[in-house]
Amino acid sequence: MFKLAQVVSASRAAFVGGARCAAVGPGRWCSEKTTVDPGTEFAIRRLDGDDQGIVVFGMNRPKAKNAFSRSMVFAIYEAMESVKHDKSVRAVIIRSDVPGIFCAGADLKERSKMSASEVAPFVSKLRGFVSDFARLPMATIAAIDGAALGGGLELALACDIRVAADVAKIGLVETRLGIIPGAGGTQRLARIVGAACAKLLVFSGRVIDGEEAHKIGLVAEAVPQQPTGDAAYAAALRIAREIAAQGPFAVRMAKTAIDRGVEVDLDTGLAIEEMCYAQVIPTQDRQEGLAAFREKRPPRYTGK
Repeated sequence: MFKLAQVVSASRAAFVGGARCAAVGPGRWCSEKTTVDPGTEFAIRRLDGDDQGIVVFGMNRPKAKNAFSRSMVFAIYEAMESVKHDKSVRAVIIRSDVPGIFCAGADLKERSKMSASEVAPFVSKLRGFVSDFARLPMATIAAIDGAALGGGLELALACDIRVAADVAKIGLVETRLGIIPGAGGTQRLARIVGAACAKLLVFSGRVIDGEEAHKIGLVAEAVPQQPTGDAAYAAALRIAREIAAQGPFAVRMAKTAIDRGVEVDLDTGLAIEEMCYAQVIPTQDRQEGLAAFREKRPPRYTGK
C-alpha cells in the first residue's frame, strides 16, 4: 500500500530529510529539515510564510527511479484531489526527491507481471491521471532535475511550465520498447514543439539534454545544475513565487483561455478569451489591482 505524506513545511522547503541551500534571484533560500518517512512514495508539501499558496508534489521511489506503479498513480490522484478545489493554492510544483532522476515512466517490472487484460486498464488509468493533471485549474510547474523519460516526460508535458537542469535527460523513448507514448505524449509534444520535431523525437526515441530541450521550446528555462542537484526546483520555486504574487483568479482564467484557445481556430480562441475576461470583471481582485496601482502599493489579492 502506498504512503502519501502531507507535510506543512517551512517556506524554503527543498529536499526531504535534510537542509539544502541554493541561490535564487537576488536572495537565498534554505530549507528547514523536514521529516518524512523514507518509505513515502509521494509527499505533498504546502509551503508557508511568504510562499503560502505554493504546493510541492514530491516523488520518492529511489529504487524504481520514480517509475509509475499502481500505488504511485493512486497517490498522485489523491494529491490532485487535495488541491483541485482549494482556491488558496496558486501554484503546484512537481519534482523529484530522488537526486538525478525526475521520473523514468511506467514501472515496467510491475507491468511485466500484469496479464494482458490488466495492462489496458492500467494504461487507461495512467492516461487519465496525466490528463487530470493537465486540467488542474492553478498553474503547474515541472522541475526536471534529472532524467524524465517516457511517462515521466508525459507528466511534465501536462504541466503549464517546464524547467530543466542543463544536464537533465529528456525523451519519449517508448518506440525502443515497440510501443508508443500512451498518456497523451505525442499530442502534447506536437503542440509544444511542432509536429516535425515531435516526430523526430518520438520516431527515433532520442534523448536530449535540458539545453537542447530549451532550444526547441520543450522547456521554458534550462538552468546550470548545482552541487545540491536541485537547480530546476530552485528555478521552479522562483517562477511559482512570481505567479503567486499575481491575481489568482486571473491566472486561472488566463490558463483556461490559453489551453482552450490553442485547440480551436483563432476566431473561436478570441471568443474564449473574451468570455474568460468577462469573468474577471466583477471580481474583488480586479478592484484591488486597480486600487493598488492608484495607491502605488503591492496588491493584496484574495482570489475573490
